[in-house]
Amino acid sequence: MAASAGDKTEEATPKKREDERKEGNIFQSKEIVILVTMLATFFGFKLLYPTIMSSAQQFMSKAFVLAGEQETFDVYSSREIFISSCICVIICCGPLLAIAMGAAILATIAQTKGLFNMKSLRPKFSRMNPLNGIKNLFSLKGIIELLKSIVKIVILFYVIYTFIKDNIMVFPKMMYMSIPEAAEKTGSMLFSLFETVAIAFAFLAGFDFFYQRWEYNKNLRMTKQEVKEEYKNTEGDPQIKSQRKQRQQQMARQRMMQAVPSADVVIRNPEHVAVALKYDREKNRAPVVVAKGLDELALRIVKVAEENGVKCIENKLLARALYAQTELLDEIPTEFYQALAEIMAVIYKEKGITPDGKPVKKV
Repeated sequence: MAASAGDKTEEATPKKREDERKEGNIFQSKEIVILVTMLATFFGFKLLYPTIMSSAQQFMSKAFVLAGEQETFDVYSSREIFISSCICVIICCGPLLAIAMGAAILATIAQTKGLFNMKSLRPKFSRMNPLNGIKNLFSLKGIIELLKSIVKIVILFYVIYTFIKDNIMVFPKMMYMSIPEAAEKTGSMLFSLFETVAIAFAFLAGFDFFYQRWEYNKNLRMTKQEVKEEYKNTEGDPQIKSQRKQRQQQMARQRMMQAVPSADVVIRNPEHVAVALKYDREKNRAPVVVAKGLDELALRIVKVAEENGVKCIENKLLARALYAQTELLDEIPTEFYQALAEIMAVIYKEKGITPDGKPVKKV
């Protein structure tokens, strides 16, 4: 079935993408941000684990000492424990929070290419409409988001269930371990659990990335009419542009024809190609092409030249080569010097002047 005029079948143009970007409508996957944040926090915790454990042990030791020394729990002792607990929380959690925040910001910047747009922060009252909310809930995007949430829950449930089943006999044994040994064993088990969760979430994030990109490109698609209107707005109406180009070509031809009377010679073939040359010794090292044309334009160049006493010489090969290898106001290439020198010598002889433009002295 053929697509109707209103169907969005065309890929978004660069201008459309740039306009949407200015409005804050950009492509990004939240699952990628979550995955990067999780990984950064995990490796940060793994790196800072000794410092965190040392700080926690120092706080617990100090808390137990204060609890054993104090007969009554007064304001002074409670304040000291509160300050120590705050310091411990800052040392243990502060770096991890900074790592998580930095990873989330970097992951967002990498996807949005550093875009910061206040327009996206403006409140949209359409989002408050319950009808729009219900419509979005049953849209393809809403269904995909629901499926992603279900998959996340299933993955977490399965991983945790497998983790508990495989380590159910380890937990009782930890009762006979020292606190550092139990903490180390717990950390090792948690690291193993996190690695499994991260691998599963990586596949989910990869799917979400490609889906979000596909949906973003689909929403940016344009109708054929929108593409035409954009082209008119940016490049101008094709008809007007064509007319403008024709006027420019016509003016260029008029200026070219005005330069023909000042030429020294016209090389022709004999009706289809014409090239007018002029040699100004003070300005140029070689003859310059002041006019060139094919067929009807060639005949006009020859006619104007003959009317103004410009010598027209028939040389098929030279005319074709000059037309193909030169542009207006170009000096002729060096390979044509010999052929042109012979022609110019004949012309100077007929005019009774030397190549320097001086009259020939009669003996």
